[in-house]
Amino acid sequence: MPYGSRLAAMMTRRVGRECVYTPSARLALYLALRRWCRPGARVLMSPVNDDVILFVVLAAGLRPVQAPVSRWDGNIDPAAVPESTWRNVDAVLTTNLYGMPDRVVELRRRCDALGIPLIEDAAHAIGTHVDGQPIGTFGTAAAFSLSKHVAAMAGGFLAVDDARTRRELELLRDDLLTPRRLHADLATTLRPLARSAVRTLHLVRPAWRTMQRLKLLERDDFRMALHAPRLAGSARQAPSLAAYEPWVRVDLHGFRSRHGALVRGQLELRMALLDGDLARRRAGVSLLAGTTWATPALRDRTAHDGPPSLFRVPLLVDDRDALLERLVNHGVVAGYVYDPPLDDYAGAEFVEPSPDPFAARWFAAHTLPADPLLARRIAGALTKERATPAHPPLPTTPVYDATTTPPTPLGQ
Repeated sequence: MPYGSRLAAMMTRRVGRECVYTPSARLALYLALRRWCRPGARVLMSPVNDDVILFVVLAAGLRPVQAPVSRWDGNIDPAAVPESTWRNVDAVLTTNLYGMPDRVVELRRRCDALGIPLIEDAAHAIGTHVDGQPIGTFGTAAAFSLSKHVAAMAGGFLAVDDARTRRELELLRDDLLTPRRLHADLATTLRPLARSAVRTLHLVRPAWRTMQRLKLLERDDFRMALHAPRLAGSARQAPSLAAYEPWVRVDLHGFRSRHGALVRGQLELRMALLDGDLARRRAGVSLLAGTTWATPALRDRTAHDGPPSLFRVPLLVDDRDALLERLVNHGVVAGYVYDPPLDDYAGAEFVEPSPDPFAARWFAAHTLPADPLLARRIAGALTKERATPAHPPLPTTPVYDATTTPPTPLGQ
């Protein structure tokens, strides 16, 4: 029986596609990129994305092409992508940022016309639908994450169309897995329980401050340090997951560790709780969508289709960085901030910059990702802190004028 087949079967029943179980969504995404993109291919993606995803794309031997994005959700704006760019990309990678769906119908149409694959990163989007169809069923393949839901902190899937492709990907996955270690399985099993205990005992603030003081966090800022010379050297070995492992493993060192029965059993139990988790998220989204900090896109979607089951609710606030720091005093650590955009972070050596970066810069600088499971606490904290809602400039007004120097890539 293939590794993780019970978990894969559970996900297959949910999305209606053949699924491959992986220890993480980042490994699932790497499998998809290696399977459908030749080395050197150009991949269109949003610059408002986790830096880990950038390094997965680089590890697959591909050239990331940064797209213009919507100022309301940070996802690719297909209409703003120049025709010259469309003619010169070999694949499209969605984000479905925080669970807000990409324009997948338009992206699917574009990819079909160009004869290129659409790869869905659905890590934030279990439970997200477009026109009644679940995200993860529009693309050539789709990567899902259990780390982001039901507090699993491990586990992922790659959804594909047919059993033959699934079997091919299982063989590729098995070649990339590292051996199981009992102590790693125990840590993976206990980590979600420890995090739950910290929240239940109201220890979020002291625990977070202690980790900061002891420098136990892998990131000193929203982005990890780029280490540009080392990164450039790794390109000579691409495609190679091992060469990029120092970057790809950040925040999840067991991203390709073979999980034993202990971890897989816990994940099966947590997957059985997924529908309840999504229902609680919808309730939290409903509350936050009614606040002054919610985006018009979220308000409209909630009004017309009901609240979506988002992983995080993108609230738009002024003085975002200072607010994030003050929220810790209210017992809220708001992660998943993707600032600066990837082209400002990595620079033209590693990515093709967006032809229109202003919306991405504005959105990344003003978005506060709010956990809908903590909706009341976050709304109360923002009210007490007198948070001011942010309003984007007109589309024709740049956030950075012609005399402004973009941020220097980290590590340079």
